[in-house]
Amino acid sequence: MKKLVAYITAGYPDKNFSIDLSLALKEAGVDILELGIAFSDPVADGPIIEEANLRSLQNGFKIQNVFDISNEIADKIDTYWMGYFNSFYHKGVEKISKIAKDSGVKGFIIPDLPYEETLVYNPILTKENLSLVSFVAPTDEEPRIKTVVKNSKGFIYLVAYAGITGSGASEDLSQIIKQVKKYSQTPLYVGFGVNEKTAKEKSQGVDGVIVGSAFVKVLLDDTLNNTQKIQKITHIAKNIKESINS
Repeated sequence: MKKLVAYITAGYPDKNFSIDLSLALKEAGVDILELGIAFSDPVADGPIIEEANLRSLQNGFKIQNVFDISNEIADKIDTYWMGYFNSFYHKGVEKISKIAKDSGVKGFIIPDLPYEETLVYNPILTKENLSLVSFVAPTDEEPRIKTVVKNSKGFIYLVAYAGITGSGASEDLSQIIKQVKKYSQTPLYVGFGVNEKTAKEKSQGVDGVIVGSAFVKVLLDDTLNNTQKIQKITHIAKNIKESINS
């Protein structure tokens, strides 16, 4: 069965909501949760997730929120912390890795950390039995892909196109999927631009999909109360999970 990975902005609109939403997503069929650490300049993210980051920071987001949420959910759904390297560096990679392990978190997703720099920090995470997710993109040549994925852990994040999250852009991913599978048995999930309309197509040849903007868009809808937001997001999740496995 293909996996569904869900991204949410941690602590928005508040910590308790994030806990409730995370557990509801588990019930809706989500296999892995990305808890997004709010950051002022999320360079890989489109306007939807960028807006959620901004609102979360304006609400007084602290990285402690992510720790607290994880303590409540990580034993129930596989949880990764997704954020920009500054957040991890500021807290201290060794310190935050220990906190993650104690919380039951599976690993980190850091989109602005180049592969060459992951070699510096991977031993720290490995010591705590954490994964640092590898990224590949359609612009990568085969030798680069081989290097990046050969020691990958957790899962491999295939960026569906060269751009930012939430865009409707599309790429022919068949060649890069073939190359990744040639060099690694680690599960390969495709992200960027995955929603109810595109999930079925984008799931072809991979082990699952990563959905972010489609969920966060609902988080930003001020016409909905918290209960309605959870209902709508879980409905989308159920539809996507069914779509990629039909």
